[in-house]
Amino acid sequence: MAAGMLYITSIKREVHSHGERLQRARQNDSIRGQDMFKRLEKIEKLEGQAVKAIEVKKERKVVKKLYPNSALFTSWGDELSEEEQKEAEELFQMYGYNAFLSDRLPLNREIPDTRDPKCANHQYPHDLPTISVVLIYLDEALSIIKRAVRSITDNTPQRLLKDIILVDDHSSNEDLKAKWNTYIFFIHEERPGLVKRVWLCGGSVEVIPCSKIAHIERAHKPYLPDLSITMKRNALRVAEVWMDEYKHNVNIAWNLPMKDHGIDIGDVSERKKLRKSLNCKPFQWYLDNVYPMLDPLGDLLGYGALINDLKTDLCIDQGPVPGNTPILYECHYFGPQNCYYRASGEIYIGGIKSHKYNSNRCLMDIGTRTPGLYECKEAKQKGFHMLWEFQQGKAIQNRQTKRCLEIAPGEDTYYQLIIQECSGQHWKIRNVIKDF
Repeated sequence: MAAGMLYITSIKREVHSHGERLQRARQNDSIRGQDMFKRLEKIEKLEGQAVKAIEVKKERKVVKKLYPNSALFTSWGDELSEEEQKEAEELFQMYGYNAFLSDRLPLNREIPDTRDPKCANHQYPHDLPTISVVLIYLDEALSIIKRAVRSITDNTPQRLLKDIILVDDHSSNEDLKAKWNTYIFFIHEERPGLVKRVWLCGGSVEVIPCSKIAHIERAHKPYLPDLSITMKRNALRVAEVWMDEYKHNVNIAWNLPMKDHGIDIGDVSERKKLRKSLNCKPFQWYLDNVYPMLDPLGDLLGYGALINDLKTDLCIDQGPVPGNTPILYECHYFGPQNCYYRASGEIYIGGIKSHKYNSNRCLMDIGTRTPGLYECKEAKQKGFHMLWEFQQGKAIQNRQTKRCLEIAPGEDTYYQLIIQECSGQHWKIRNVIKDF
């Protein structure tokens, strides 16, 4: 009897267990069925989107490219209508970059972090001083400026950001002036030489390697042609106020005469009073303590075009680059024809570098009829003869070889630059700093 009861109980358990397994199986089938339905619905949805995209593509008309030679449309803009192309090209010519796209991007768009990976783990102290951010702009698209402001506010801790100062560097774009009424801004009519002023008046300029830095490369700079005189004027004003006995270096940098350059710098007396009232340091302090690698070119005697009295329409030119042979060329007075004579006897051609560890290119007698133009450091190592005796209006004679730099007609009757026994030819350099 007991065995029979155990058998019946076992059968009941088995039946109950089987019922549970059957119920779970039905539930699993139901779940799998629901999952299958969801997958089918997703596939149908994707198929519908694909069909719709194909239909839209069929309906879309082929848009004529109005500006096939424009740099803007080389790899962008295939989907733009003709009206959109016109607007995009007009903005491109105005700004030199894709302002059409910029106007349509969100102000808070995310961009990749291009900093060194080590910056992600860099720890900064919590108790930092507040900062003011200065944005200087000139005829920029309004969306570019707004996005820069938004980027600053989004990426700077609120407790540290005191204010954002917008400086309009004398923009001509009315769009900027009309839409900034909700901001505080300052319109500046000259470039202030901010770095030098900060250092000389008790501040400092810090370089932060983990800063986020960005630059928009312009295909062309629409504002440059009309700014050369303004930039020269501003540079001369800064030099007059802040650079003391080194102010003539600005004339050298811009290839302007020391006197009678024709640029009116205006009245700077108030600027000089401000410098005095702030007890700012002399420029020599800046050279000694902040930028000792800068060569002040104190022994420079003359600069500008070098011209032989026999052919005053021809100037010494650095010649083809790369290359090491200076030539004679019709005078245009731009960079390749800029020459510099130092009291040490070195003559640089084609520009001058003011960093003490940079090497300029020196004129030298390499022992042939043709002069050479090599980096001065390289010339010293190779033992080239690179020092010259020169007095304004007289011969240019090599100190070591005693041969002279002269000109002579070539085989095609065009004049060539040569080195030979001195025949009495005379040279003049366009701008004189000190009589020599």
